[in-house]
Amino acid sequence: VQLVESGGGLVQPGGSLRLSCEGSGFSFELYSIAWFRQAPGKELEGVACISGSHGTTNYADSVKGRFTITSNNARGTANLQMNNLKSEDTAVYYCAAQAGTGYGCYLNHYGMDYWAKGTHVTVSS
Repeated sequence: VQLVESGGGLVQPGGSLRLSCEGSGFSFELYSIAWFRQAPGKELEGVACISGSHGTTNYADSVKGRFTITSNNARGTANLQMNNLKSEDTAVYYCAAQAGTGYGCYLNHYGMDYWAKGTHVTVSS
């Protein structure tokens, strides 16, 4: 099982980035995919998740209306579109997969089964 992220980088405030997460070795439709982030000196925070079986999504309040999570089960990919980025979005972003969540998905990092290595996102002028 492997999760690999791409798409991080440096962007100015108000700009956009899209993060991608590609999974292999497991069936996306049986898992939910979540994005987490950890800013320097802060705890890991759940950002967004999507159910593989139903497409149900869930977002942290801090990103609602700005971030959108999508997935493609056939391709085994999940994307996080981040718009109107703010300096406080600066963090290392991780995608993770959790088995058996059914209709919903969760932003609790304790329940994740697989993790990617992380990608840096820096929002700065």
